[in-house]
Amino acid sequence: MTNIPMFQFEQLDSDIYKESGDIFGRFKFGPFNKNQATTIGNTLRRVLLGDLPGTAITAVRIAGTNHEFSSIPGVREDILEILLNLKHVVLKNSSDQPSFGRLKIQGPQIITADQIGLPSDVTLINPNHYIATICDDSIVEMEFRIERGVGYKMVEQINDPISIDFLKIDTVFMPVKKVNFNVETIYLNSIPINEYLILDLYTNGSITPRDAIQSAANLVINLFNLFVNNPVEENEKESIKKANDLLIEELQLSVRAYNCLKRAQIHSVSDLLKYSPQDLQEIKNFGQKSAEEVFLALENKLGITLKSL
Repeated sequence: MTNIPMFQFEQLDSDIYKESGDIFGRFKFGPFNKNQATTIGNTLRRVLLGDLPGTAITAVRIAGTNHEFSSIPGVREDILEILLNLKHVVLKNSSDQPSFGRLKIQGPQIITADQIGLPSDVTLINPNHYIATICDDSIVEMEFRIERGVGYKMVEQINDPISIDFLKIDTVFMPVKKVNFNVETIYLNSIPINEYLILDLYTNGSITPRDAIQSAANLVINLFNLFVNNPVEENEKESIKKANDLLIEELQLSVRAYNCLKRAQIHSVSDLLKYSPQDLQEIKNFGQKSAEEVFLALENKLGITLKSL
């Protein structure tokens, strides 16, 4: 492997879009050996777009309505338009427990996201986001269910036991909206020696691009650690080792079966596991009844079944 300079994680550019609350970041990583930048770029992109958790409105209860094809007296938008607008309200919340927001407004006026009363642990990212317009002096009252999740969840996938008069919303939890990357190759005498990864990232404002990259990297590290250090597999190996080290005295066999095994130089469970059921029955004076006794002891005490031919 080629020796490469010290790794760098550099932010080249950033921008905040005030109207939407979106945040842009451009980053440079490297140097990497040949082809590594593309591998890392693809991996980070998939995790950034699909595996980071986010918070969103998943259902709404609107006073005086009970289905999405109805309308609200005095409100310009129909229910389907309002649900679509609520889908794009951006929230931030570290709790995994569902919470509720509320809104009660008398018109005429425009309803925006900053008029929603939210719990103290929920932060609104795009306060100027448009929801609806009340054209007369009607009163509009809504209650919102707020949840934390991953990816995109369609109405049909929401099975949570919520009140029957809540209207469910197709929910986008993903805090990262767009990811692009390209690879910059460094040459020496026309020979490629290493690569840099340039990553462009847009978030909805609930997380900074730098924090999103670090969270995605941690998810990848934790995933690959399963291949390096599997505690379940290690425990299974340790249990098998302990079982193999047990002496046949621990099986509490009858005197006849015990003596036959000893004469055959079978002193431990490890020795026993070298024999098939057929091999055991060929031991002198060791008949089928003694063999069945050994099989039963191994299975009941250690959960081990002797291999067959």
